[in-house]
Amino acid sequence: MKVTIVGAGAVGASCAEYIAMKNFCSEVVLVDIKEGFAEGKAMDLMQTASLNGFDTKLIGSTNDYTKTANSDLAVITSGIPRKPGMTREELIGINAGIVKEVTENLVKQSPNVIIIVVSNPMDTMAYLVHKTSGLPKERVIGMGGALDSARFKYRLAEALEAPISDVDGMVIAAHSDTGMVPLISKATRNGVPVSEFLDSQKLEYVVNETKVGGATLTKLLGTSAWYAPGAAVSVMVQAIACDQKKMIPCSLLLNGEYGESDICLGVPAIIGKNGVEKIVEIDLSDAEKSEFKAAADAVREVNKDLK
Repeated sequence: MKVTIVGAGAVGASCAEYIAMKNFCSEVVLVDIKEGFAEGKAMDLMQTASLNGFDTKLIGSTNDYTKTANSDLAVITSGIPRKPGMTREELIGINAGIVKEVTENLVKQSPNVIIIVVSNPMDTMAYLVHKTSGLPKERVIGMGGALDSARFKYRLAEALEAPISDVDGMVIAAHSDTGMVPLISKATRNGVPVSEFLDSQKLEYVVNETKVGGATLTKLLGTSAWYAPGAAVSVMVQAIACDQKKMIPCSLLLNGEYGESDICLGVPAIIGKNGVEKIVEIDLSDAEKSEFKAAADAVREVNKDLK
């Protein structure tokens, strides 16, 4: 299994580190436009191999996509990170051009690749990869829902004062501060609805803190987060590489599911060796359906800027 990660910054390097340490891939290629940067990150990570007990080979490349040839999977993290006060949507003017060029280069070298999109605004960038790559829709996956759901579970465990292994929850719709829909109605602690433990005020707090999870970290760090995004990508890559058939919320091109078409939005899906094995349609409350529709409308407005 060969995996390419485009963008060797904090998120890309975290992706490479987590994937290497899990030891299920034979090779990880880091690509970056900055001279020597990917090579240096790959060398640094390789020097941890004997310490962390992995045999995954990591190599770096300065914009030489021939080294990515025959990749089974590729992860696009490239683009400028979000700065404090900047919305994901404001990134589109710069990042769209970068993601389009990266996609063309990847598909040229690996026509059967599965692409995981991390670059923001993520739902729009995933849509752009679909339109640019010509790949089957099951082979392009936006990462957002996996990360947002992890942040949701973190906030639930915090409010419940419970170990996070007790908690399950899912976030769907858009990967944005206003467009994500944390499904409180489906969230549980060991199978028991969280509403049995938390009052409406605490549940509202959890939802609101989940929605601004990325912005909160951007304000604290001065840039986008990287540990949790890297871990989210590694879970998705492993689900594909090891054909785990995991159900993971992710941004996918919809064709009538959830009442939407020709748009990428976060929905639960079974992820395995073919990429998206199946989109799972779950029952939503009227309020959740309304929020999902509002998120779709907002993403469509952003998508218009691609033209």
